[in-house]
Amino acid sequence: MIEERAALRAAVRALAGEHSARAGFDAALWGRLCKEIGVAGLAVPEEHGGSGATPAEAAVVLEELGRSLTPGPMLGCGVLATHLLLRVGDVRLLPEICAGERIVAVAWAGSGTVEDGLVSGSFRDVLDLAIADTLLVALPAGLYEVEPHVVDQRTPEPLDPARPVSTVRLDRVPGRRLGEAAPVRDLACAALAAEQTGTAERALELTVEYVRVRHQFGRPIGSFQVLQHRLAEAYVRVQATRSATEAAVAALGTDSRLAAVAKVTASETLLAVAAEMTQMHGGIAITWEHDAHLYLRRAWASAQLFGQASGHVARLSPALLDG
Repeated sequence: MIEERAALRAAVRALAGEHSARAGFDAALWGRLCKEIGVAGLAVPEEHGGSGATPAEAAVVLEELGRSLTPGPMLGCGVLATHLLLRVGDVRLLPEICAGERIVAVAWAGSGTVEDGLVSGSFRDVLDLAIADTLLVALPAGLYEVEPHVVDQRTPEPLDPARPVSTVRLDRVPGRRLGEAAPVRDLACAALAAEQTGTAERALELTVEYVRVRHQFGRPIGSFQVLQHRLAEAYVRVQATRSATEAAVAALGTDSRLAAVAKVTASETLLAVAAEMTQMHGGIAITWEHDAHLYLRRAWASAQLFGQASGHVARLSPALLDG
């Protein structure tokens, strides 16, 4: 299994490395990731076009896409949508999703109602809506399939140009009920934490590479002890985040607290490492030509996605007090 995950990691890294995060979503690249590697169908059984892998394999893919800041619907479509469809037992869309031929967006963070088959509600943190062919709306009343073109959406200028996030408002929109909606919060937090881990790891690597070649006062700035201490702390943060994320992925469906821990840890780590990257790169870090600002943008945007850290800490508080 370790060898298989290493091969998966290498394949995704090689393919994602061919694309620049500045170029935005590349449908051709997503198609190759799906057809050549099968990233969208990792959790889908083989009889429906997938590979029947575990969440740990999806986490590997998310890490690698996070490293390269590759725009694409892996988190929303390849993880959340496939999870909902499998749990509800509706497999119609799965072969197209696995082949990269259908992108499904998911609206779950918010509230809504259903009356006479018409769906109303307001939802935040909807990923990939602009490129989606189908929208799934998860409500207490069930999981509904909605046509994206009939919803009222607001997608402001994104802080992270590689990941536009939409707010969706539904006003008595026709919806097809697929069944009972499965909870997705913990899966979303653990999956995002995996991506954030990859982003933080790559930001640290790039910073270490830079301080080795950037000279000041006749020597590499990486030789200064104060920077070494800060980089060592960043390294420890990244490793702790990896451990928290792996624990959360392994405990999906059994321990909701670990997903909250992973979300908080990963968000704080990425913010800290991206800040160090920006500072240690000096003036070039805030220029559009350098990628440092893209990592900082991803850090701030991801920290807000699926709930701020304070909210997740609040849901951990009763367990901590009981302990």
